[in-house]
Amino acid sequence: MRLEMHFAAGICALLLAGSASAQEVDCKKPTTQSDMTFCESARQDAADKALNVQYKKTRAAMGALDADLDGDMKGAEKALVTAQRAWIAYRDAECEARGFQARGGTMEPMLVAGCIADVTDARTKELKTLEDAMSN
Repeated sequence: MRLEMHFAAGICALLLAGSASAQEVDCKKPTTQSDMTFCESARQDAADKALNVQYKKTRAAMGALDADLDGDMKGAEKALVTAQRAWIAYRDAECEARGFQARGGTMEPMLVAGCIADVTDARTKELKTLEDAMSN
């Protein structure tokens, strides 16, 4: 169900992107529901890209920590991978739940994309904090 919803939101975003680029949406003051959905989808994409960059840095820091530990003490990188997979499941379920505020309506994709952006931004900060702690 979640995959279908994300797929539908993705198709919507692609369609909106094509029409939005022609009219140059002002995401500081979106005026239509299509504009708001386009802007939240763009924010979601930016948040996802930032998360992926930070995740790679944090994973490298955890791997470096593992390299310095004895065999039975290793596992930092594996623990991060496990945590990240659990976080993705949490994010998807949480944002699907928030989308129910407008279930089936034109606002639902906007609410889900905005939620994903917000939750992803928070996770990126958590990963940065973890990387910093491992590097010190």
